[in-house]
Amino acid sequence: MQEQYNPSEIEASVQAYWEKSKTFEVTEDPNKEKYYCLSMFPYPSGRLHMGHVRNYTIGDVVARFQRLQGKNVLQPIGWDSFGLPAENAAINNKTAPAPWTYENIDYMKNQLKLLGFGYDWSREVATCTPEYYRWEQWFFTKLYEKGLVYKKTASVNWCPNDQTVLANEQVQDGCCWRCDTEVVQKEIPQWFIKITAYAEELLNDIDNLDGWPEQVKAMQRNWIGRSEGIEMTFDVADSDESFDIYTTRPDTVMGVTYVAVAGTHPLALKAAENNPELAAFVEECKNADTTEAAMAAMEKKGVATGLYAVHPLTGKQVPIWAANFVLMNYGTGAVMSVPGHDQRDYEFATKYQLPIEAVIKPETEAVDISEEAYTEKGILFNSGEFDGLDFQGAFDAIDAKLSSLGKGKRQVNFRLRDWGVSRQRYWGAPIPMVTLEDGTVMPTPEEQLPVVLPENVVMDGIQSPIKADKEWAKTQVNGQDALRETDTFDTFMESSWYYARYCSPHADQMLDPAKANYWLPVDQYIGGIEHACMHLLYFRFFHKLLRDMDLVNSDEPAKKLLTQGMVLADAYYYTNEKGGREWVSPADVETIERDEKGKLIKAIDKDGNELVYTGMSKMSKSKNNGIDPQEMVDKYGADTVRLFMMFAAPPELTLEWQESSVEGAHRFLKRVWKLANDHIALGTTEALDVKALNANQKALRRELHKTIAKVTDDIERRQMFNTAIAAIMELMNHLQKAPQESTQDRAIIQEALMAIVRLLYPITPHASFTLWQALGNDTAIEESLWPTVDESALVEDSKLIIVQVNGKLRAKITVAADATKDQVEALGLADEHVIKHTEGKTVRKVIYVPGKLLNIVAN
Repeated sequence: MQEQYNPSEIEASVQAYWEKSKTFEVTEDPNKEKYYCLSMFPYPSGRLHMGHVRNYTIGDVVARFQRLQGKNVLQPIGWDSFGLPAENAAINNKTAPAPWTYENIDYMKNQLKLLGFGYDWSREVATCTPEYYRWEQWFFTKLYEKGLVYKKTASVNWCPNDQTVLANEQVQDGCCWRCDTEVVQKEIPQWFIKITAYAEELLNDIDNLDGWPEQVKAMQRNWIGRSEGIEMTFDVADSDESFDIYTTRPDTVMGVTYVAVAGTHPLALKAAENNPELAAFVEECKNADTTEAAMAAMEKKGVATGLYAVHPLTGKQVPIWAANFVLMNYGTGAVMSVPGHDQRDYEFATKYQLPIEAVIKPETEAVDISEEAYTEKGILFNSGEFDGLDFQGAFDAIDAKLSSLGKGKRQVNFRLRDWGVSRQRYWGAPIPMVTLEDGTVMPTPEEQLPVVLPENVVMDGIQSPIKADKEWAKTQVNGQDALRETDTFDTFMESSWYYARYCSPHADQMLDPAKANYWLPVDQYIGGIEHACMHLLYFRFFHKLLRDMDLVNSDEPAKKLLTQGMVLADAYYYTNEKGGREWVSPADVETIERDEKGKLIKAIDKDGNELVYTGMSKMSKSKNNGIDPQEMVDKYGADTVRLFMMFAAPPELTLEWQESSVEGAHRFLKRVWKLANDHIALGTTEALDVKALNANQKALRRELHKTIAKVTDDIERRQMFNTAIAAIMELMNHLQKAPQESTQDRAIIQEALMAIVRLLYPITPHASFTLWQALGNDTAIEESLWPTVDESALVEDSKLIIVQVNGKLRAKITVAADATKDQVEALGLADEHVIKHTEGKTVRKVIYVPGKLLNIVAN
């Protein structure tokens, strides 16, 4: 064994062993309990960042822990390798996305290996390869045949910078989630998958996700947004036309004073033909930001169409207004407006001097709508035959009345909208649809799959190469000339089923059901909470589609979900000559001054610029505050980086990067190494004789087995890796003070070290691997089992009792573990320090908390 801890030599040697031995390659074994641990796969951007390192270290800790539980553990990895970043980088670097992507994959793969992650590399997938997306295309054609895919022209979120459509989930604060460009609306033909057909099931099954964070489940419930209401029909006065509205508050229907329709509603478009003011408003609505945040903040505006709607119950005519707060692609594109009981309607009515009528009031008092709408549920009045009914009574009665008139029906609606999967950029899987000469649209025949994306292309930064190359789209189907679809899939398509492909990555079908059903569902999934309403919803949806194709037999893709927090680092900048901010890497900050409270008051970089410190923020390229994992591994070793990542914060919280803390983690590993080295230098250890232990040896062994119990619980149940490490550190403090003079002393240290290297193995696998062998084990640590708790070691022969006099600590006494109250009381009263504070006083009461506290009340 090397005397000094040298991570660079140790880690290279251990990684070579793992690769040669194919340690982490697994196959299906019906005789072993399986465990599928999966971290969300990376985009091959070129370099790992600390967010990657944290995510994948958590996954590796879980996977290695479960392996030592004797389970058949699958931990695969791959690459989410289609998408705009590669395309934009290729344009900037005057290359094609494919070579840029494959080079990045090679580099990042090496980085992952250097960090010691125990992946089954034989299952590696890259979503940009035809071997992968062939089956995605096949699956899409099958969904089309089942009626779950359709194409329509729709108003979509359009990113002018990236020149592509964005799903609602990809619009954040009115801007593109990738490039932060303001999103506009555009009418464009799009392919959709009917996720709404699964809305009810997606919602109900959230209740079965016991191992998912409540926050993620709440976000998905809100996004799916189930509501129960009534769809009712309004006729258009003096015409044969009618239109539908949907409301969750049918109890307020008698208070309708106007109807609002979307600017692109057929009624508004028709009315605009002879109304220049309305026509201008329609154009304004077409280009408006329709994200929720924008809709909530924007000024509510409208124009009267000149048309009137006929109330379905009273026959009264109310004006129809085009309003910018109504969207054509939400619901029916029309809403009944009840300004007395909806604040938005109230503000609109006030602005345009429309009537406001109250028809709902509190149960015991009058209603006041002079300043604002009354939006609570209550009792109906001014509502004719429905007066006096409460909300549910009115809902049922109005539903029955409308149904009898053929003017309405009860209906469940969802906020969730069908998933638009068409993208207009190049670097994605081609959508496998063709249009024949006669205009027939049909799926690409199975024998022509995959529709291969050409990789040897020239990017001009303007148009997709497969749109620019007219020859690429030409094909033949059933003897007819045809044109291929030149849109590509949203990259969330690839990431929605990769977890299942890992189960049989080389199968000549989408999935091998036998293998998929052995491994699935995923036992532990790990990734950021920012994916709650994008990837994680599509992930669940795709699993149900796979199930309904008889490819898997489970209802949900993952049993447990862990959402890790972000990694933060110091951020600094100086103002350049042009007045712009130049962000400086923390690694380039040479001088830091702090006040007496530790607050940073001055920072200077290596070029002499005085810097402005903006505090801790998420590591990002924009603020140049990312820490290169490679640099840290070279300096301290992979095990140190992994140990810091797990110790610095609970996994779901943000982690503040401090190199001083990384140094602390490194010192701890050196302490473990030194203790093992000193112990081994003393020579062969005899077997532990538990019956021959003295009191101090028993106490030390008790600490060992208490630590084993705590670390096991912290990793397995609580997933609090930081407290697990803290417990090991505390045990190390005891072990370093313990003697190694007698054979029993050394036997206890041997037992403790054998346990510690396994407790640390999931976190620091290289050092643990090496120390395990140095401690005399013939097999690799991966073939061992997690240490078990010796319950007999936890039994205490004696207990330390705190003795108080009138509530103040006066003594500590040691008593037999089975001592009675009378025995403890006698020993406590006989203690010299207690006598000093009770002498000359009368003991009025003695309170004993068994095994912990004796309180003597005397005066």
